[in-house]
Amino acid sequence: MKNPVCVIVGAGPGNGAALAKKFAGEGFEVALLARNRERLSELAAALPRAQAYACDVIDTASVSSAFNAIARDMGAVDTVIYNAGKGILGDALSVCIDDFESAWRVNALGAFVVAQQVLPAMRQADKGTILFMGATASRRGGAKTAAFAPAKAAQRIFAESLARAYGPDGTHVGLIIIDAVVDEPYARSQFPDREDSFFCKPADIADSAFMLAKQLPSAWTFELELRPSGERW
Repeated sequence: MKNPVCVIVGAGPGNGAALAKKFAGEGFEVALLARNRERLSELAAALPRAQAYACDVIDTASVSSAFNAIARDMGAVDTVIYNAGKGILGDALSVCIDDFESAWRVNALGAFVVAQQVLPAMRQADKGTILFMGATASRRGGAKTAAFAPAKAAQRIFAESLARAYGPDGTHVGLIIIDAVVDEPYARSQFPDREDSFFCKPADIADSAFMLAKQLPSAWTFELELRPSGERW
């Protein structure tokens, strides 16, 4: 029997690696996508049934090439997790036009292009899962999120549009709102005095994503908030 296929778009350290490890450990074939394929080789080698593919989400041809290769090597995609993101911070006078456009291209346009790659087969099969890794910035514009918040808001609304359009056909679309600082080496260096309760663990985020991917159609979740116990909200 064929193993299900999960594609991690944006499979870098932190959430991307944790998602890959979780789904591979649960019996999925895992396709790891990032701009630099060589950086994924170590992760792919450490996982069963994993392969790495070069993919730039703002380049339509690159996305199409990667998904064509996945279809050839692994077969139809059962689950895709859009973990690509660009967190440009600054107010409206400190971010430039290129920064604003770049944030939108990675967080929103890339999500659109990836969804177009997998939706036809999912609709034909009457099943499939598309998950987006979102952020609290999608709900409110902070003083320093003049580029990031609009891009994440566009992603969130796009995900909701997908869920409404294709949920009735069997495609489960979900959005994970991460209201936290994710526990990665860079984040630790920026907050050296914080306790563990301040950080959200990538492995725990991956567990929640897998739960969403396994939900049955009678009780689907669209939007799931994740925050550590120490986060104020």
